[in-house]
Amino acid sequence: MSHALDETSTFTPAFDGAGLIGAIVQDAADGTVLMFAHMNAEALDLTRRTGLVHFWSRSRGKLWLKGETSGETFKVVSLHVDCDQDCLLVRVTPQGKGNACHTGRRSCFYRRVTGTGLAFES
Repeated sequence: MSHALDETSTFTPAFDGAGLIGAIVQDAADGTVLMFAHMNAEALDLTRRTGLVHFWSRSRGKLWLKGETSGETFKVVSLHVDCDQDCLLVRVTPQGKGNACHTGRRSCFYRRVTGTGLAFES
């Protein structure tokens, strides 16, 4: 069943009760999912205005530019919103060495859930 929000051309992000919206970050060149984080309205606005991805850190309770200390920034290629506008897909070109994860890996999704635990993927 389609709702008015599904067909609108007005961008009205549905922030949650904490004022956050989830953002999936994907490499625009090959489709690899690099990371997931949250944005508040200010982070989303800065991302749109600067072309560099900003997030809200729930653990630190502050706004941050992805890569501000590591140099691993993300240049926005395109920004998408899902049907009910409560999740973002940010397609990016990684800058720096191309490592999205704080562990130094390209993607934060480097482990697969198995029947017995976790398996590391190369």
